[in-house]
Amino acid sequence: MAVRFLYLLFGWVAIALGVIGIALPVLPTTPFILLAAWCFAKGSPRCHQWLRTNRYFGQMVQDWERQKGLRRRYRRRAVAMMLVTFSISLIVVPKIWLKIMLVGILVSVLIYLYRLPVIED
Repeated sequence: MAVRFLYLLFGWVAIALGVIGIALPVLPTTPFILLAAWCFAKGSPRCHQWLRTNRYFGQMVQDWERQKGLRRRYRRRAVAMMLVTFSISLIVVPKIWLKIMLVGILVSVLIYLYRLPVIED
């Protein structure tokens, strides 16, 4: 019982971080949503089904569970949003070491995204 509750709690925290990550460039949305799906699969079949059928994240979760990949259009959107938000951050952040850190994060996440298998639409 307590373990199921922890999976459920961590799943909802991951959902919250994923949603926040839509607007913040240092929190990537996709890994948090996939973590939530894994937690929900362990802790709550009802929440897992809700996430799998979710209008915004469901297709991505299903693709990952079936083929461990990402559709090209989702990757394009993710890259575009990252470039926009990181560009804004680089303009706003005054410290050079923070800019270097942001560029490092951007490059790391881009490498990760482009190494994922592509699922054709």
